[in-house]
Amino acid sequence: MSIQITQPSSTVQIHLPNGKTLTGPRGTKVGEFLTQVQEDFPAPVVAAVINNEIRELTYPINIESNCSPITMNTADGARIYRRSLVFLLEMVFAQMFPQGRLNIDHSVSSGGFYCEVKERDPLTNDEIRALENRMKEIIAEDHPFERREIPIQEAVDYFSKREYEDKLRLFKHRRKEYLTVYNFNGQMDYMHGYMVPSTGYLKWFSLKDVNSGFILQFPRRHAPTQLEPLGEYPKLLKTFRQYGDWLETLHIDSVGALNDAIELGRADELVLVSEALHEQNVSDIAQQIAERKARIILIAGPSSSGKTTTSRRLAIQLLARGISPYPLELDHYFVDRDATPLDEHGNHDFEALETLNLARLAEDIEKLLRGEKVQLPRFNFKLGRSEEGETIQLKDGQPLILEGIHGMNPRLIPDRWADSAFRLYVSALTQLNLDRHNRVSTTDTRLIRRIVRDARERGYSAQATISRWESVRRGEKRHIFPYQENADVMFNSALVYELAALKPFAEPLLRQVPYNVPEYIEARRLLAFLDWFLPLEASLVPGNSIAREFLGGSSLQDFKIWRG
Repeated sequence: MSIQITQPSSTVQIHLPNGKTLTGPRGTKVGEFLTQVQEDFPAPVVAAVINNEIRELTYPINIESNCSPITMNTADGARIYRRSLVFLLEMVFAQMFPQGRLNIDHSVSSGGFYCEVKERDPLTNDEIRALENRMKEIIAEDHPFERREIPIQEAVDYFSKREYEDKLRLFKHRRKEYLTVYNFNGQMDYMHGYMVPSTGYLKWFSLKDVNSGFILQFPRRHAPTQLEPLGEYPKLLKTFRQYGDWLETLHIDSVGALNDAIELGRADELVLVSEALHEQNVSDIAQQIAERKARIILIAGPSSSGKTTTSRRLAIQLLARGISPYPLELDHYFVDRDATPLDEHGNHDFEALETLNLARLAEDIEKLLRGEKVQLPRFNFKLGRSEEGETIQLKDGQPLILEGIHGMNPRLIPDRWADSAFRLYVSALTQLNLDRHNRVSTTDTRLIRRIVRDARERGYSAQATISRWESVRRGEKRHIFPYQENADVMFNSALVYELAALKPFAEPLLRQVPYNVPEYIEARRLLAFLDWFLPLEASLVPGNSIAREFLGGSSLQDFKIWRG
């Protein structure tokens, strides 16, 4: 073997996951490499992972590199596409309606963001069409987005002139001395995360007039170049608006405002008022159940939404009204392991509705609500089979309470009891955003909750929790979200202060994710997100708070309804 000192090669190679190797001039942008093999990938490429770091397509390749394209049908790719589309929208809006302020409010289930216009009348349908058409013209012209790193003071000066108070509040607590901004035709903004190189990538979108605002519609991951029909989500929208009202009550309209409140010593006030709003809402739900004389109370929601604490707080409110619901544990109705349905990969699908013995569940519900004695099943998780459990009999008028992911599915309970059921959907529908243009994802809030809880209760690392999250999300999209509008009431379990309280617990866990694993990228993203929050002392959080389900120390952890 002969080793020699030579001059650097004028070319460089990148190695793709499919085994292909591409060679080009040193310094070539990764996007130029990947345009040669776009047909190899199932969706448009919007960024790349270079040596285990996310890079934009404008990133120059100066050393031999491993390269994994990020496509629009992945979580990171979808975020990059949507963020870039929001940037284009707000740039064009500022040009066309300089007297107005655009707020990117909350997500809609069919793929989109609800947007509101402030400081002027809502856009008319004609104005929305003009805005959409101008965006399409700019996309066809393929204008570049210029990425720049500027001193934080330069950013403050720029946004001060434009009176963007929410951004100035956010930047006030910035620990780094620089800020990455994007420039388009002389306009700048901070966008939290990576972007596509130019407007030409943003071909799939639409603007839809809705109520007093409009929806910026974009593709969902499973169909990255198609727009789904907009569904009707009146209950979800009502819940988001209620949370917006709560934020106004607290005078917290952004993460910068939250940080200001914590810095000014208002943390205890934020916690107490937030918890009071939650308790008032739970009390109102209990009153509705009492007035309807519901015989079955169904509670469902996605992972880490706070269902357990919510159901126990609801039970306490019902007990205060003389109602003692009997908790029927759906897990004991699992079919035997060898009868569990399989997914498309031939693995047990433990989240499918058919994992439950629906016939026996229906029979037991019928008998219990008629006042008969019933021997319940008990599932032996070690042996993977159903056994006989305890025998119970409900008191006159005593309702059943069922908590599980299928609670909103109409097939769960017998049809004749449907009108006697009260359905409660629980989810952390966060609406506190970094600023008016940078949303805080409801999914990110739940993932951070789960990382903290899994580490404390199950000894899981953040890497392990992140690795399971995609599977969890897939189950939610199949079995929970399609039925959420079946709820009688939606309860928003988000707390305005919770990410500040979770931050000191989540950050050390995320920093332990090794550099050379796939979950490292997600850990880095969450750390960059949490960096915007000032910490809040967990000791301020009361024992019955939903936040305690994740932080630990819940006074409701061992609460059980007496079955005497």
